[in-house]
Amino acid sequence: MPELTIQTRGQGLHECTEQVQALVASECDRLGLEAGLATVFIQHTSASLTIQENADPSAARDLEAWLDRLVPEHDALYTHTAEGPDDMPAHIKAILTDVSLSIPVARGRLALGTWQGVYVWEHRARPHARRLVVHVCP
Repeated sequence: MPELTIQTRGQGLHECTEQVQALVASECDRLGLEAGLATVFIQHTSASLTIQENADPSAARDLEAWLDRLVPEHDALYTHTAEGPDDMPAHIKAILTDVSLSIPVARGRLALGTWQGVYVWEHRARPHARRLVVHVCP
């Protein structure tokens, strides 16, 4: 199954639309597909995927700030803290968001709207190499 590795710079939204699109286009060429469905899955429990506005960076900043307020670090009730204060919040944020996306494919391309982009949402403070599995089917 085709995979991508997305390097994150730490917490926040990291757009990967171009990388996913390139892999989907390659798979469509290989399979002779014009239309179908792309499934993108992240193989991690402390990062997630989302489709979000990619025109105005303030949307991403507001989303990041909102999720940080919803799931703060240093909560005294967390017991899973072996990897630091961002460990348990990262897992909670991942279950509140998505670990997989289903995106229609039309004319060999992701059928995203005008202002939509595909993002890896890194929930850990440190940079990571995040693996995405991409499956395209008719």
